Amino acid sequence: MVDTGDRSGSGKRKLFSLLCHGSIFLGSLLVTSAIPLVILLLFDDPVIKATAKETLNYHFNIWLYFAISGALGFLFTALIVTIPLAWLVGGLFFLFHWIPPIFGILATLNNPNEPYRYPFIWRLL
Repeated sequence: MVDTGDRSGSGKRKLFSLLCHGSIFLGSLLVTSAIPLVILLLFDDPVIKATAKETLNYHFNIWLYFAISGALGFLFTALIVTIPLAWLVGGLFFLFHWIPPIFGILATLNNPNEPYRYPFIWRLL
């Protein structure tokens, strides 16, 4: 375990919390979930651990919502009449996928001593 030794909230706590929130933007499914998992396993800092857990929960929820929206999109696209509904579901998923991590990054920049809690997710960890 790595103890950041940072009790004031600046420096490494902010860096690794931002890395957890920003990992969703890296693209590869393996990389986006591996970064918070490695950070969760390596660090003892309670804020960093809480942020890593929250980010992993967000990733699990994104995978679940992607599967649901993909199935609904396939179903709606199969019915020609409901193609606008498929676009609506896809658009909502897109917004849910990108907006909360940006809020997490902004919250971490404003207050690195408090972990950001993502809205509308199921917490498995």
